[in-house]
Amino acid sequence: MTIQQLIYAVKVADVKSMSRAAAELYMSQPALSSTIRNLEEELHTDLFIRFNRGILITPEGEEFLSYARQMTELEKMIEDRFSENKNAKKKFSVSMQHYSFAVEAFIQLAKKFGMENYEFSVHETKTGEVIENVRNYRSEIGILYLNFFNEKAMRKIFSDNDVVYTPLFKCGISVYLSKSHHLAEKSKIKFEELMPYPCLSFEQGEKNSFYYAEEVMSTASYNQIIKADDRATMLNLMVGLNGYTLCSGIICEALNGENYTSVPLDTDDTMEIGYIVRKGMSLSILGRKYLDLLKKYRP
Repeated sequence: MTIQQLIYAVKVADVKSMSRAAAELYMSQPALSSTIRNLEEELHTDLFIRFNRGILITPEGEEFLSYARQMTELEKMIEDRFSENKNAKKKFSVSMQHYSFAVEAFIQLAKKFGMENYEFSVHETKTGEVIENVRNYRSEIGILYLNFFNEKAMRKIFSDNDVVYTPLFKCGISVYLSKSHHLAEKSKIKFEELMPYPCLSFEQGEKNSFYYAEEVMSTASYNQIIKADDRATMLNLMVGLNGYTLCSGIICEALNGENYTSVPLDTDDTMEIGYIVRKGMSLSILGRKYLDLLKKYRP
């Protein structure tokens, strides 16, 4: 099996047509068909079902292609990073749950190293996509949290996706709300005091499990819950509807503005902020520097 065969198989799967794939690969269809057939014979598995108007991917093919895509992405990363083209920009990407402090650390990193020599990307996204981006080499690092409720399930998910989790720091649980909220001046907020107000939660899409929730205490009973897709909408709901969310309490006024605050929740529960990387992958220089910046936010 060669990396070229994997590239061909991924292309066929992407365009769902042997003839179209051959055209985009600048090769003849018989040559491509022969290469794919040789690969299937080597694997003793049918990857595709052929029809006159295209192809279908078999269940075994779907599983194989998930690994093939990872291998082709990794091959591209190696080529980009270690090719003889010394002028090529080095890449650094990070995915994270919706943490303004993680975005602020990313901004500091980009400013420190400059964008002339590096290509940066940041993905503030759903929990499942953070894990998927690291698994598929789209991001070098993923930032998320664990606590007593989700830890066992999440560690199983990490293992199934070939990613490794490392803790950064522990912190208490806080209520994040608008400064205009009448609970904002309290030194601590009891959970029952939050009941009259809408709890704000980030939408997790298809992976809408309690374990994927970005907010701690996701299984508690709430009178009102509003789902949001992004941090800006969440902040607007805090002002417009007196909403709140439960978080680490680490906030960045430089990004979110001065109209919001965090107040400790009256609980002994804690949460742990950590990071994931692809199993077997070593951190780059930028990856290590980014984690150093994150550790400065330790409460």
